[in-house]
Amino acid sequence: MVTTLDENAAAASVTTSKPALAFKITAFAEAVSWIGLLIGMFFKWILQTGDLGVRIFGPIHGTIFILYVVSLIAVSVSHKWSAKESLLGLFSSIPPLMTVWFERRAERRGALVRQG
Repeated sequence: MVTTLDENAAAASVTTSKPALAFKITAFAEAVSWIGLLIGMFFKWILQTGDLGVRIFGPIHGTIFILYVVSLIAVSVSHKWSAKESLLGLFSSIPPLMTVWFERRAERRGALVRQG
């Protein structure tokens, strides 16, 4: 594919902000911590081998969940997201692994980049 000078200049003017980077990291970390918590719950409730996994991943997941919400608020304010988009991001934190889906959706829509 051949790019023009205008396309190169436009790509150079697009920057990823610190709030967007923090959001991307916490969206992924929140999903990973969900997986850890689900595995811990499987061992606790299905295999009944103890609650060590839940005791470890419960607080980790809770902390990362709070960080996700804070980073979501920061990026939604700095990038001027609509209330609908912000609420979708918030509700995406409830089902397991949906934060990754929402982050990728926001990336595809250009909601995580700022011009200039």
